[in-house]
Amino acid sequence: MKRNKKDILFVTVQLLLFVLYGLPLNLGGTVMLWPIIKASAIVITAVGVGIIGLSLLQLNKNLSPFPSPKQNGQLVQHGLYALIRHPIYTGILFSTIGYALYSGSAFKMVIGLLFYLLFFLKSNYEEAKLEGKFKEYEDYRKKTGRFLPKILPKKP
Repeated sequence: MKRNKKDILFVTVQLLLFVLYGLPLNLGGTVMLWPIIKASAIVITAVGVGIIGLSLLQLNKNLSPFPSPKQNGQLVQHGLYALIRHPIYTGILFSTIGYALYSGSAFKMVIGLLFYLLFFLKSNYEEAKLEGKFKEYEDYRKKTGRFLPKILPKKP
């Protein structure tokens, strides 16, 4: 199956952000944070890693790095996906921002915010593709949150 340019662009930018995040750069210096924030950041990071792992298991054979759904894929609406439409993105955001806070790295914090921007744009594109493939996607989207569970019901 030939990939379109947007799929390749989103995955390339995501990979580039992972590489930049992993580099031992200290651009922007180190931010001194209170110990309670550093301790909370460890928990946020661990929760993020757990969300990623569980999401990968629940997505199973539907997993793809590309935002376009697999040709023979199914819409997963159980487990974490019953609460959040993009839990892998959520886990990555928690992990990257949590570790950035723990390390006090301003550079990693900026990369974490760039991940959020990328995942917002990527999920918009992905959801348009999913709505075209799955007739039930619009109802699923209305009842679940993008990156966090919906707490308050939508007003009519």
